[in-house]
Amino acid sequence: MSSPVLLVIAHGSRDPRHAATVHALTARVRALRPGLRVETGFLDFNAPSVPRVLERLAAEGTDDVVALPLLLTRAFHAKADIPAVLREAQARLGRLRIRQADVLGPSPLLHSALERRLHEAGVRPGDRSSTGLVLASAGSTDPEAIAVIAEIARELRHTGWCAVRPAFASASLPRTEDAVRTLRAEGLRRVAVAPYVIAPGRLPDRIATGAAEADVLADVLGPAPELARLLLARYDEARVPVAVRLSA
Repeated sequence: MSSPVLLVIAHGSRDPRHAATVHALTARVRALRPGLRVETGFLDFNAPSVPRVLERLAAEGTDDVVALPLLLTRAFHAKADIPAVLREAQARLGRLRIRQADVLGPSPLLHSALERRLHEAGVRPGDRSSTGLVLASAGSTDPEAIAVIAEIARELRHTGWCAVRPAFASASLPRTEDAVRTLRAEGLRRVAVAPYVIAPGRLPDRIATGAAEADVLADVLGPAPELARLLLARYDEARVPVAVRLSA
């Protein structure tokens, strides 16, 4: 019996760097698990769209798909947009079984990916005790998503950082620049900003602009090896024989 197809669902962006980063990540997933069919679909801006990918798979005779949201928190896209798209496709493509995997975060692998990007930006383990960290995410109006970011910041604080502050590029406060200034006002001479986002685009660019007064700006998570491993972990969790009902 063949394994279900892994369909990675990305948001999409007018910024060409976004799709390029998503494709680089899925290429790394394929390299980690040769033989697994990995497809990519986008909710907006980029092709192919999620419905078009599912239609093609059904036409080819595929009967089992694990749809994995390329999202770090359970906010609107994970709770509403993606389930609605998958329900509509399921109704049209009746023989195609579609299971929605969980979002990526929170996960220790994401912490490791953040640490990798900070290390690449020049932050060494011995620097943490004298460095303030801004954990900068895209932002959301969903309280659950905001609470997750705040909890991650608290967890990071216990890994040796002098101080950790969450920040958001949209929808929520504080902004990245405000969190940087707060840490400066607390007397920290060195401040690093870690974007808790997967791919480049408008909001990550806003984070970078807000980090102008920081000493270190890490890269987005992108195709980090830890992220590729996490995609496979979420895929494996979703492909168990028990049917998973799409969220209402």
